[in-house]
Amino acid sequence: MRPACSSHRPPAGPPHESAGFPPGGHPRSSALLLLALFFAGAAISEERSTRAADAAAEAAPRPVEIADFFRLKAISDLQISPDGAWIAYETNEYDLEKNESRTRIWMASATGGEPGAEPIAMTAEDKSASRPRFSPDGRYLSFLAARDDDEAQVWTLNRLGGEAMRLTEIEQGVSSYDWSPDGRRLVLVIKDPKPADDAEDDSDSDEGEEPEPWVVTRRQFKVDYVGYLDNRRDHLYTFDVASRGLTQITSGDHDDSSPAWSPDGTRIAFVSNRTADPDANYNTDVWVVDADNPDGGETLVRVTANPGPDGSPSWNPQGDRLTYTAITDADFVEYATQHLASAAAAGGDERVLTAELDRWAYSPRFSPDGRHIYFLLEDSGERSLARLAAGGGPIERVIGGARVVEAFELGAGGTTAALVGTPQRPSRLVVQRPGQADLEVDPNAELIAGWSLGPVDNVTYQSPDGTEIEAFVVKPPGFQEGVRYPTVLWIHGGPVSQYDFGFDFQAQLFAANGYLVVLPNPRGSSGYGQDFSLAIWRSWGEKDYEDVVAGVDWAIARGWADPDRLGVGGWSYGGMLTNHVISKTDRFEGAITGASASLYVANYGHDQYQRWWELELGLPWLPENRQIWEELSPFNRVEKIVTPTLIVCGEKDWNVPVINSEQLFMALKRLGRTTELIVYPGEHHGIATPLFIRDRWQRYLDWFDRHVKGAATSRTDP
Repeated sequence: MRPACSSHRPPAGPPHESAGFPPGGHPRSSALLLLALFFAGAAISEERSTRAADAAAEAAPRPVEIADFFRLKAISDLQISPDGAWIAYETNEYDLEKNESRTRIWMASATGGEPGAEPIAMTAEDKSASRPRFSPDGRYLSFLAARDDDEAQVWTLNRLGGEAMRLTEIEQGVSSYDWSPDGRRLVLVIKDPKPADDAEDDSDSDEGEEPEPWVVTRRQFKVDYVGYLDNRRDHLYTFDVASRGLTQITSGDHDDSSPAWSPDGTRIAFVSNRTADPDANYNTDVWVVDADNPDGGETLVRVTANPGPDGSPSWNPQGDRLTYTAITDADFVEYATQHLASAAAAGGDERVLTAELDRWAYSPRFSPDGRHIYFLLEDSGERSLARLAAGGGPIERVIGGARVVEAFELGAGGTTAALVGTPQRPSRLVVQRPGQADLEVDPNAELIAGWSLGPVDNVTYQSPDGTEIEAFVVKPPGFQEGVRYPTVLWIHGGPVSQYDFGFDFQAQLFAANGYLVVLPNPRGSSGYGQDFSLAIWRSWGEKDYEDVVAGVDWAIARGWADPDRLGVGGWSYGGMLTNHVISKTDRFEGAITGASASLYVANYGHDQYQRWWELELGLPWLPENRQIWEELSPFNRVEKIVTPTLIVCGEKDWNVPVINSEQLFMALKRLGRTTELIVYPGEHHGIATPLFIRDRWQRYLDWFDRHVKGAATSRTDP
């Protein structure tokens, strides 16, 4: 399902360093030199050649290994300093020894600085910090961090040096924040405090005291990574930097998010679902509130009236219009295209600017001069940085082509900073300045240079009904035409997401272990228009099943895939579609289904998708709906599954709960099939603990090696 994708973003640790013998061998004394040369000249020559070969082998590129993932650094959350001279960003890094991941703040010169200048670490490597933001005067770099067992607070760091200072002291912590344009205030996103009679008194608490029961009153009472929800909501506050005064400016039985200051600092735009029952629909709107008025009061303005979800507001420099994202088809929210839109800040004059494009738009913002709106555009495996005129018109791709732009920022003097990835390189920072060559900051360059990566082909093929399907095929390093390789069909999550031109470590890991990897974008995927996504509405495992299997057939027809050594797998919806695949065909020798659902009715009221289930399949107890629930559930075809199946999940996953994996395992076990169930303790929908990530990938490789690679051999054994 959409919040759950199958891929990991690459984080990691120190650069890879090669080691080897120095050339020339060991020193020898002059007294023995002639004797050694006379009796053992050939041996010395052979020894030197061997050592030189060993050193060359150490330096030569090699296939990736599981451990390499934990050496990668993933960049995110770019910020350009007010003068355009510096880029702040966040990296995610893993520490296998401590079995944890951490985020760290860095700063790089936007001009390149002195020759050989390296990015500057602004926070310690042993303490996580996130959301870097420059103060408007450029003197301070602020960030969020939870230190000394406290909740997350805003900290500031003088760019000239010194220790970071804690700015906020909010008992329940700060979820997000941003500076006002004049630098005198912050807007904070804070969850409501616990009621006084429920608040814990640490001084009187008993360590062995039993926890209180959850009291559930909301319709949406559960969400992954949080668990059971109470009635506390996220609201907006302003924080005066000088006086440390805190003022609440929104309230009510709804969540408020994504605050954005107006250019003059008098108003704040934000996103909220303020319908009578926010848990019953997806109707978030853009609102504007007076930054000086406690609790909003009469100053609250509803900017958008679209019945679907609106989000990501950004002001134009004049302060009279906002740009934002909008899904205009409220009947098919989970499958509908997200558009770029704008509206008057005072409300009304809503304009959908990309209605004719029928492609997903993300993260819009006005250019500093207000003439253009920049945004991320997803289209057929590509994600480009694009722009159009503020009033609409033709779309220009600023950074496009066979690559993926993950994030961007616009700065002074025409500076643009973007995170750009390609099939052979994880995302790196690219800085563009008018009239100058692009500047790149790539913390993984040295590490990647030591890898022999598999070639990646972008291909298209036809499904049985003639529909064109796009896919990416990752070949083993050293791929040879005429050789048929064991093949893994790996299906993405979502379902409304897609494989793209970004770097895919897991696919490269499979390829490094000798597999051809087929990564299709079947119907249901984004990037190809709303009708393409809607093709699986109330028909999961039908057209998309045909599309992914056709990708394997295409690879076989090309002479690349071995039809007798096929594996299939996926995570989240990718695991759900895997369950459909193996319950409809026995051609795969091994399967891995991760965080998947199989008996859909078991999820209603148990997972976090009560709105989605009702919108698409209807209430399950009504006779007119129950039939579709049962027809779509692969569990009801479980007796047809003969493929050896590895089932993997997280213990505390409320996105696709563990009950699904347990039921599938029990059914296959009862039927006498080859199966294993792996449950990672304490994990949610995405496996996050480093040692569990490593364990999962090793199990993937072991399972496919045993059942897919060994399939042809086992068939010929007596």
